[in-house]
Amino acid sequence: MIFFPNAKINLGLDIIEKRPDGFHNIETLLVPCPEYSDVLEVLYADELSIHLYGIPLDGDPMENLCVKAYRLLAGIYDIPPVAIHLYKKIPVGSGLGGGSSDAAATLILLNRMFSLGLTDEVLAGHAASLGSDCPFFIYNRPMFATGRGEVLSPVEIALDDYRIEVVTPDIFISTKEAYAGVTPRKPEVSILEILKKPVEEWRGLLKNDFEESLFLKYPGLAAEKEALYARGAVYASMSGSGSSLYGLFKK
Repeated sequence: MIFFPNAKINLGLDIIEKRPDGFHNIETLLVPCPEYSDVLEVLYADELSIHLYGIPLDGDPMENLCVKAYRLLAGIYDIPPVAIHLYKKIPVGSGLGGGSSDAAATLILLNRMFSLGLTDEVLAGHAASLGSDCPFFIYNRPMFATGRGEVLSPVEIALDDYRIEVVTPDIFISTKEAYAGVTPRKPEVSILEILKKPVEEWRGLLKNDFEESLFLKYPGLAAEKEALYARGAVYASMSGSGSSLYGLFKK
């Protein structure tokens, strides 16, 4: 079975507070970005394996999130081995959620291949143990995310008149580095209130809290954002903890 795990973008991102467990509570609107995707194929096999192509990935391939997703379900439902083939096109460490999307897609494919009959809610529960963004990709529709990002509420938002253009500077930003420069605070106006306004009014109102410190550390990021506006973007922002930025352009 073949699947095309897509990227995501964040419309606004507020870092609310640091939690006792070391994570942060956030508020953000997650939106699928089907213009950018990896390619995932899962095949029946005699033993578990993973084969990686495209953008190189550091680390042990058997520690890839796709393998962890398989092991998670195999430990519960006793499914047979598979061969995982992953072609990486979504940049790593870019704030586009590529790894989380790949993991969620693995859960979806295994559920279909072995007729496990798991609902999206059950799959999302399993996905939450793999990463904060993973449950979103099970549903893959606009969701308002709170908690660590795993508490999701569906949101209706009309972006059909816009195309998403993503730029990814050659800068790797770890989640740890991104959070180190942020001072958590409750926003005066919630993201959901701002999103009720026309897209043309989002600039200057809809913010990503990671931008302030990261733009100072990496001035090229701020320049890329301004370049998106110069090319005609109605709204531009960094996605997640970066380093990718996106612009919304009228079709």
